[in-house]
Amino acid sequence: MAPPPAHPQRSPSPSQPSGKSEVTDLRSQLRQLAGSRAPGADDAKRDLFKKVISNMTIGIDVSSLFGEMVMCSATSDIVLKKMCYLYVGNYAKVNPDLALLTINFLQRDCKDDDPMIRGLALRSLCSLRVANLVEYLVGPLGSGLKDNNSYVRTVAVIGVVKLYHISASTCLDADFPATLKHLMLNDPDTQVVANCLSALQEIWTLESTSSEEAAKERETLVSKPVIYYLLNRIKEFSEWAQCLVLELVAKYIPSDNSEIFDIMNLLEDRLQHANGAVVLATSKVFLHLTLSMADVHQQVYERIKAPLLTQVSAGSPEQSYAVLSHLHLLVMRAPYIFSSDYKHFYCQYNEPSYVKKLKLEMLTAVANESNTYDIVTELCEYAANVDIPIARESIRAVGKIALQQYDVNAIVDRLLQFLEMEKDYVTCEALVLVKDLLRKYPQWSQDCIAVVGNISSKNVQEPKAKAALIWMLGEYSQDMPDAPYVLESLVENWDEEHSAEVRLHLLTAVMKCFFKRAPETQKALGAALAAGLADFHQDVHDRALFYYRLLQYKVSVAESVVNPPKQAVSVFADSQSSEIKDRIFDEFNSLSVIYQKPSYMFTDKEHRGTLEFSDELANLSINAEAGDSAVPAQRVEANDNDLLLSITEKEEGRDAASNGSAYSAPSYDGASATSAASQSLADLAFSSTSGSGQAPASSFAIDDLLGLDFSVGAAATPSPPPLSLNPKAVLDPGTFQQKWRQLPLSLSEDFSLSPQGVAALATSNALLRHMQSHSIHCIASGGQSPNFKFFFFAQKAESASIYLVELLINSSSAKSQIKIKADDQSTSQAFSTLFQSALSKFGTA
Repeated sequence: MAPPPAHPQRSPSPSQPSGKSEVTDLRSQLRQLAGSRAPGADDAKRDLFKKVISNMTIGIDVSSLFGEMVMCSATSDIVLKKMCYLYVGNYAKVNPDLALLTINFLQRDCKDDDPMIRGLALRSLCSLRVANLVEYLVGPLGSGLKDNNSYVRTVAVIGVVKLYHISASTCLDADFPATLKHLMLNDPDTQVVANCLSALQEIWTLESTSSEEAAKERETLVSKPVIYYLLNRIKEFSEWAQCLVLELVAKYIPSDNSEIFDIMNLLEDRLQHANGAVVLATSKVFLHLTLSMADVHQQVYERIKAPLLTQVSAGSPEQSYAVLSHLHLLVMRAPYIFSSDYKHFYCQYNEPSYVKKLKLEMLTAVANESNTYDIVTELCEYAANVDIPIARESIRAVGKIALQQYDVNAIVDRLLQFLEMEKDYVTCEALVLVKDLLRKYPQWSQDCIAVVGNISSKNVQEPKAKAALIWMLGEYSQDMPDAPYVLESLVENWDEEHSAEVRLHLLTAVMKCFFKRAPETQKALGAALAAGLADFHQDVHDRALFYYRLLQYKVSVAESVVNPPKQAVSVFADSQSSEIKDRIFDEFNSLSVIYQKPSYMFTDKEHRGTLEFSDELANLSINAEAGDSAVPAQRVEANDNDLLLSITEKEEGRDAASNGSAYSAPSYDGASATSAASQSLADLAFSSTSGSGQAPASSFAIDDLLGLDFSVGAAATPSPPPLSLNPKAVLDPGTFQQKWRQLPLSLSEDFSLSPQGVAALATSNALLRHMQSHSIHCIASGGQSPNFKFFFFAQKAESASIYLVELLINSSSAKSQIKIKADDQSTSQAFSTLFQSALSKFGTA
């Protein structure tokens, strides 16, 4: 029997080092080839250089080969030179002492006969970025700026910017900016001119903050001679350089209208350029030059429309989206100009979702009386799209078009057809739109309610849609026979409804239904008020309390407040102000248009909105003052049911309670199996407007009418289950960040800080120490006045449950926003109450 074949030994890959001995082997081989001029020596050096660069790339330290690599660089082979320069540039940053060894051979290469080597050497010399070596850069840079070869001059111009960032004083003392200005206006090579323009803009912009002379020099870039010189040569520039010149031209202010037309005529052919960036930059010039000329400005829209639409269909989806974003901005400013081109905004089956969504917004904007039917017909086709988010957006688009049109007969029919489709997400979106439609066109209520009445509330699960259905049940309960009974079933399942928005709408709807069909609704109203008063959500509790007191005072007054005659809503609020839109338009051809917000909102941290923890943690200071010194958590038992009373009324209420004459809020003992025994609720002292100190007799009738359990005397407020925190909780930043990404948002609430608390923010770490005394620990903090950001964590006592908090404070408005994420969602509200209680005491101790 033959033995199995031996496995051939695999040779190690050049990118996979076999061990520490490989660096030693490389050193010895490099030394052997250092001075060799034998045939094939350069090829052998290439192989060795590739191995060194490969090891360097995967993280192996090969800095010990520095001397050998420099010795082997004495060659005319450009490939070897490039690899050597790459090696030197990588290790020069971390080993400045080694970089000194390269100065001689780099300076020597800067004088080489081959312009390619001169340019590469000069680029590498400037890329060392070692402050101690700047004196060696001035001479080669000066020579490079005067070199006969354009490539070397191009590299030298960028080298001046690198020198400026290493040592601004050295760059200015050598008078390099003046040399760049001379080159910009006289150099025959357009790439050198473009690099000079870019370098001067960067240098003079940075210098203008401290030097008036630099500010004047920056203004000269936008002067008429410079602008005209660049415009006359624009066809010679590369695409990147053309965009640079056009951005500069957009800042130029012509002296008269004839000059504007001269510039536009000169740039007319740039609109036909194949590159989308050039087309957008030219469009920006046209738009900005004609802002003061209304008629011409509209003609510019017509002129740039075709080139932009061509760019949308000519490029990749990413390029299409960028151009579409700019078209969207123009469409929002002048929809009537694009109304005849609406078919260009129809969605294609193979387009990505982000392009389709933008097109839907544009279809909504350009819809008018002449094209509405075609657009709505197209949008209705998208409602059956397999892409559910796009289907939702298409339904919303139909609703928006309905809200901005006068003749909506066909559109209402389409929306009602959506309600009859057996798709949950279609029904939910349509319900929200029908609600808005009825607010603007009450005359369509009969047709809409006839269809809405057939929808079961059990089939509607999304909070916004359920809230819309409940609103219609309350608003049109007189036209919907089953409305009181549907509302009653929803009230019976109060505890199963987790959305505060739905509970708020349910309270209001039951009140409205009560005023229209009292006998059928009184039981549901009593249950809703009792459940609302016992609700832990502050808004729900306050609304129920408000309604109860209105009914106590006078039913007719309550009806005039809750269910007054309503006027149709004529205009719905826009999501963006005109000022924001103008700011975005001023930043045409930038990321502001893509993000649909001005640049200061995403570049200047002081003006940023709410950001995710993962984006900000690296920039915040990590709190290391951990907690053995923490004070044990204090139990919070605040009675918040008197929030609607003034201090005087509270004091009167206490006095009345001591006399046994105060009324308590109702609790409802329903027949439902889910209802527990009735509980005494908040102490609700009620003062008569007559000042007699006696409650109106109608309050007895109301409590009896609604089936409420009324008892005389003050009763304690049922507070949430007490929550105790671990004063010695520990959490590392990495775990915090991981949990913050994974956990859903439990609560987001606004909070007003006391004046004392705002003043105490000026003291460093005062808030951190205060919250730590309540067993709430800060893990990161940052920001500067008036905007501060803190990240806190806490741990439930005798449990592993963690609470994570993001706190944003604006000291100028004394407003804050609290975002809470928790392992145990059921106790989020209790923790929020505890957190807000601790925050309210900040600065008062």
